[in-house]
Amino acid sequence: MARFASPEWIDELDRAISADPALQQVRADVSLVVEQTVTGGPDGDAVWHVVVDDGHVRVRPGSASEPDVTFNQTYATAAAIARGELSAQTAFMIGQLTVGGDVSLLMEHQDTFDGVEDVFEAVRAGTEF
Repeated sequence: MARFASPEWIDELDRAISADPALQQVRADVSLVVEQTVTGGPDGDAVWHVVVDDGHVRVRPGSASEPDVTFNQTYATAAAIARGELSAQTAFMIGQLTVGGDVSLLMEHQDTFDGVEDVFEAVRAGTEF
């Protein structure tokens, strides 16, 4: 069981997402990079990004060279969102989650990220917070 936002957890996300054939094939026409920054975690700050690139979806550690959308929050906020105790929308509205970049791209490809979230949910079920 990997700790939330740890390097091992990011690797688990990547393995899970790259093993999902439906997600890999459904987005053959999408190119999008979403970066997540979580500060103040037990292992320090964590940064990873989801790359959707013409039918391939991966989760990579570290910063993306040119993310389309960025999310920034503290570990406590990110963990509460991941556990389902706080919605991302509420966190954004109360200033605990900041969003940057071209949010319209994220909205345009919401179905892609719904699929990503479904895959991530299986990983979160075995995550240590």
